[in-house]
Amino acid sequence: MGTLTIAAAQFAPVDDPVANLETVRTAAADAAARGAALLVTPEYSSYFTADIDDRFVAAAQPLDGPFVSGLQDIARDTGVALVVGIAETTDVSTSDAATPAGPTRFRNTLVAVLPTGELAATYRKVHLYDAFGSRESDRIESGDPEQLPVFEFAGLRIGLETCYDLRFPEVTRRLAAPEHGAADVVVLPAEWVRGPGKEHHWRTLLTARAIENTVWVVGVGQTPPIGIGASVVLDPSGVAVASAGSAPGTLVATVDTAVTEAVRQVNPSLALRRYDVALRARPGGTARP
Repeated sequence: MGTLTIAAAQFAPVDDPVANLETVRTAAADAAARGAALLVTPEYSSYFTADIDDRFVAAAQPLDGPFVSGLQDIARDTGVALVVGIAETTDVSTSDAATPAGPTRFRNTLVAVLPTGELAATYRKVHLYDAFGSRESDRIESGDPEQLPVFEFAGLRIGLETCYDLRFPEVTRRLAAPEHGAADVVVLPAEWVRGPGKEHHWRTLLTARAIENTVWVVGVGQTPPIGIGASVVLDPSGVAVASAGSAPGTLVATVDTAVTEAVRQVNPSLALRRYDVALRARPGGTARP
């Protein structure tokens, strides 16, 4: 058993990676001052505009680029581990002779950085947001469904997923199930777009994932004008132990696996499952949950 104090910083990233890096640095310093060992920031923390277009592709950086290097410096300087959403470069380029060669897509990636500066995990978003009028797949390369992004920190196992993944319950189940990821806490950076009923969807789905998996869940959203904010830390029974409104800011809460054990004594739903989550092949040969 163990505890981990987690900070969730919600803000609205801009189209300037340098400015966004300073926002993360400020949040990390605040998290450290408030006793947090891990800071989670929203999806697209490195770069964001209202439209996912060629500007995103141009702004994407490799994992050894200046933004992730800056995150590593922040982690070392503050002693706080980080989970941050970035736009990552891909090797997918144009091949049409009429079009200048160059990248056409990017990856929607989470990076987990330890206080030593070590890159502990990466996760490329699997479920792209082709819904509610958006088309992420026009510019984003989907991640491998066989990823199982769980890393160990401070004696706990931390699972990663991103935004629209939340609408697919098998994602969290694989992260939490003892035969798969065995995560103690699942963190979910998001850019949950505002709209009718969207706040209700966000909180309901996060709560469901906590309850059905008896696992801690940390949802971290971008703030308006595009996102809803509404970051929250939920315990394994779905109770919010910390939550935020729509304004930028940082909330802090402590994850305690003793609470997890107590909840699972009362509700041993993971142990009583009759079905497992397995990967199967799409008709085209790509595995999916």
